[in-house]
Amino acid sequence: MKVYVTGLGVVSGIGLGIEENMASMKMQKHGMDKITLFSTELDVPVSEVKQNNSELKERLSLPAKKSYSRTALLGMLAAKEALLDAQIDPASSRIGFISSTSVGGMDLSEHFYSQFKENNNRGKLREIISHDCGDSTEQIAEYLGLKGFVTTISTACSSAANAIMLGARLIKSGYLDTVIVGGTDALCKFTLNGFNSLMILDKVHCRPFDDSRAGLNLGEGAGYLVLQSEKDCHKKPYCELSGYANANEAYHQTGSSPEGDGPFLSMSQALVSSQLLPKDVDYINVHGTGTPSNDFSESKAIKRLFGNQIPPFSSVKAFIGHALGASEGIEAVYSALSVSRGIIYPNLNFRKPIEGIGLSPETTFKEGLPIKHVLSNSFGFGGNNSSLLFSTTQKI
Repeated sequence: MKVYVTGLGVVSGIGLGIEENMASMKMQKHGMDKITLFSTELDVPVSEVKQNNSELKERLSLPAKKSYSRTALLGMLAAKEALLDAQIDPASSRIGFISSTSVGGMDLSEHFYSQFKENNNRGKLREIISHDCGDSTEQIAEYLGLKGFVTTISTACSSAANAIMLGARLIKSGYLDTVIVGGTDALCKFTLNGFNSLMILDKVHCRPFDDSRAGLNLGEGAGYLVLQSEKDCHKKPYCELSGYANANEAYHQTGSSPEGDGPFLSMSQALVSSQLLPKDVDYINVHGTGTPSNDFSESKAIKRLFGNQIPPFSSVKAFIGHALGASEGIEAVYSALSVSRGIIYPNLNFRKPIEGIGLSPETTFKEGLPIKHVLSNSFGFGGNNSSLLFSTTQKI
């Protein structure tokens, strides 16, 4: 059974909605700037969604005084766009919603703690309830009127890819006909300080796959896809989700193996599941965080798999930052558009190939290309590596 992508929705530091994101990409307009969402002593660039919580609530027609985590608000906006795009009935009994996140409602927990620390009789308990990762999923589902299967996945930076895979498997096994899949994450102090403690934040604009790369820039946002079975697909799909794989190498708590064993396994197994060969891939949306170890590891895996026939590739994280659990939700949307519109995205700030590797990513925006198959990578802490394949489809 084939699984088609029939709806897309995205929110990121470069735009609200598909068209704003694509316009920013085309103009090579990144979303990096100083932190405004909260106070911090860290002076590093981040990619914030350019609306505060009050503005997001107004856009979503939500009560101004009710507490919502920023994670939930960003997810509502992107998932709503995907649902409307697919033109489906959210009340269907065989529709599911699988959302992913890393930080959940941490922004509300931080707000509660700042008040509770001063006076333990202060603080809204609702903000603590929203801490759990599943709370944002439940709030998004309620907002959209989704009453069927609802669940949450949290596997660090590969979370959204794994949500997409689970949705596809539920369709193929006959449990569901339609699934909204993806992820959402918001910037917060916990995330910023956590990555700073790992010493992998770049103090300036990140440079994925460049020899001078020194770390990543964090971002926030949300991205969702609507997956449907062939029999329930009533509009022309963007593409087919033709293959996917997850490989857990468990090399290190936060790092990838130097030889890229996990990324190699996830990419090669995704190709096997789609019955494609490496030479069939037209473009790779790489994980490409900009850290010394990740880009080296992913480069080694790409060379092992593709040999001397390496397809065009690029990282979009210099545009949107690393959005953690939302990362592949956003980038899966970009990958589906890459297939449907023939797009290759530019890898900003690239100047010199990594010494000893020699790979050069694409640096200009290209569209209208005959792209048939796009491989999209998403690698998380603990060696949880996931790869997705998006392919063209005949009119159905």
